[in-house]
Amino acid sequence: MLLVLVGSLGMQFSAVIAVGLFPAFGVLGTSALRMVIAAVILLAIFRPRLRGRTRREWVGIILYGVAMAAMNAFLYLAFSRLPLGIATTIDFLGPCMVALLASRRAREGALAVVALLGVALIAGFGGALDPLGLLFAALAGTAFGLYTLLAAQVGQSDGGLPSVALSVTVAAILTLPFSVPVMPLVRPEHLLALLTSAVLGTALAFTVDTIAGKLTSARVLGVLFAFDPVVGTILGALFLNQLLTPIAVLGIVLVVGAGAGIVWLSGGHGPAAAPAPEPEPEPGPASEPTPTLAPEPAPAEDPPPTA
Repeated sequence: MLLVLVGSLGMQFSAVIAVGLFPAFGVLGTSALRMVIAAVILLAIFRPRLRGRTRREWVGIILYGVAMAAMNAFLYLAFSRLPLGIATTIDFLGPCMVALLASRRAREGALAVVALLGVALIAGFGGALDPLGLLFAALAGTAFGLYTLLAAQVGQSDGGLPSVALSVTVAAILTLPFSVPVMPLVRPEHLLALLTSAVLGTALAFTVDTIAGKLTSARVLGVLFAFDPVVGTILGALFLNQLLTPIAVLGIVLVVGAGAGIVWLSGGHGPAAAPAPEPEPEPGPASEPTPTLAPEPAPAEDPPPTA
């Protein structure tokens, strides 16, 4: 819980800093520059090996990097159009939907209705919200669902944190078309903000999320990611003057509570849950070995009738 809280604080503080860099580098340029800096830092710290990894490891590393790149890009596009708290609330629906789709029980369905009611309160009564911003937040949530599953998978693999460094490198490579054009625009006064944002929101956040994934399951990890909307709402109000209406805050509370419940109750039925061991057959007549019987002799044929 503490690791995910640290990651959430790092991610949201990073967003507060990054919003101030949007005018200089654009939204995607800012996100991509942070990814490049974080990749360089993590590669220098963990020095991951390239040889000796299985094909399955590489697939997990690459998919984790794709999820990181997509989640950051779409989330920052949402941040440029929506308040922090609302963008992270819509984003949190990603892990919830992964758990919901893996479950077929009525109680998760009821909680999904509550979560959708919360989204309706946010979108309908939370003030004038940008439809494109809501779409970007939803796309970020889709990537966030994949990120949640892969954080547990990569964290529990043999590669560990060096694999995270490679995943962030994959994300940095994928976003090079956005980072390379703005690199000449970097000035000395930008370096501190870029470095701080990259360390807090990318290097630190991805590292502690993966460590948390090593210690627990994707189900628990998805529940703890409910910190994000709460922290985003508070920091947005404190540092960006993004004050939300009481009804929007109520919507956020409904989404966070219902989403955490969906992910928690789906334990044992989600895609990341370990299969339950098959029960051993109870001793009894059905489980006793069947004795092997000797074949019965064929019945003798009647002698042919005599004339």
